[in-house]
Amino acid sequence: MKRYMNSALLYAILAMAGGVFYREFTKFNGFTAKTTLSVVHTHYFLLGMVLFLLLLVLEKNLSFSREKTGRVLAVYHIGLNLTAVMLVVRGVTQVVGANLSKGADAAISGMAGIGHILLGVSLVLLLLQIRRSVLASQS
Repeated sequence: MKRYMNSALLYAILAMAGGVFYREFTKFNGFTAKTTLSVVHTHYFLLGMVLFLLLLVLEKNLSFSREKTGRVLAVYHIGLNLTAVMLVVRGVTQVVGANLSKGADAAISGMAGIGHILLGVSLVLLLLQIRRSVLASQS
C-alpha cells in the first residue's frame, strides 16, 4: 500500500509540474493556440494520482495484489510516462513551431500510441485482478 501512496504522490507532483510548464512555456513563447501540453497535467492527475489512490483503497479493502501485480504496474508506469513524454515532445514542437519531417511526426505519434496501448493493456490486467478478488470474496 505504501507503493500506491508513493506513486500517487509522485504523479501529483508531476501533474503540477506539467501544468506549470504548460502555462509558463506557452506564455514565454506568446503561444495562444491549442497544444497537447495542456493535457499532460490531466493525464498525470487522472491516470497517475487518482488511479493509484483508488488502488490504495481497493488494496486496503480487497487485498487484490498478487505476485504479478508488480509487473503489471511497471508496464502501467512505463505506458503513462511514455505517453506523457510524447505529449510534451509534441506540445513543445507545436509551441516553438518546429517543422517536423513526416518520419519524426509519425515517430512521435507512434510512441504516444505505444504508451496508450501499454496503459490500456495493464489497466485491463489490473481490473481482472481486482475482479478475481471481488469474486473470491463473494464465495
